[in-house]
Amino acid sequence: MTETSSIGGVDFHCHLDLYPDHKAAVAGAEAARIYTLAVTTTPKAWSRNHELTRNTRYVRAALGLHPQLVAERAAELPLWERHLPETRYVGEVGLDAGPRFYRSLEAQRHVFQRVLERCAEAGGKILTVHSVRSVPAVLDMIEAHLPPERGRVVLHWFTGSKSDARRAATIGCYFSVNAEMTRTDRGRDLIRTLPRDRLLTETDGPFTQVGGRPSEPSDVASTITALGATLDVTADVAAKLVLSNLRTLLA
Repeated sequence: MTETSSIGGVDFHCHLDLYPDHKAAVAGAEAARIYTLAVTTTPKAWSRNHELTRNTRYVRAALGLHPQLVAERAAELPLWERHLPETRYVGEVGLDAGPRFYRSLEAQRHVFQRVLERCAEAGGKILTVHSVRSVPAVLDMIEAHLPPERGRVVLHWFTGSKSDARRAATIGCYFSVNAEMTRTDRGRDLIRTLPRDRLLTETDGPFTQVGGRPSEPSDVASTITALGATLDVTADVAAKLVLSNLRTLLA
């Protein structure tokens, strides 16, 4: 593991392979010393992501099968399983019960269950999990198929209820917070209820924006500032908190 004292920030969910220049995006995160989890959306994207991050100090690639793509990509599940021994990190995976993707929810459940079961068998995996309009179902599946001692779950861009958050914390989940979550009263109120020792930061770039351009890992600096303001602490305190939580997660 990278010595965390040298880390300049934490972006625990970013789609580096969706930027115009994937290689440059990885190099930028590395140069900025941002501990970046480069998630993938399909198993076919894994090999290139793995190749570009194999020798990086701060960037890690995660093996994913995005719930929004399950309708077209469920047949790649065996490929996902073949690649699993090559990485500690899994994502983006999970469920999406939003209107556009509800029709594939049963297929998503099948894929997510298999992902959780394989991670439990392997042990020691860290997952970044999507849970749009499906937090209770996601938590049910985590409880049923991935015991806390067999793997760790980070709920990315969490939008569940306060009771969902309490339940998630009880079963050992972490939460990765992005700047978008700090821009509404509801988002800030929710963040304040999350356990401080389970908070990480993310950008979810390029799906979020800063100053009219896609966010990149170095933009977690503004996320830290917003998180600090939300928690009524300084940015420095917020940064140290997130770094401490990362250290615990990876230990």
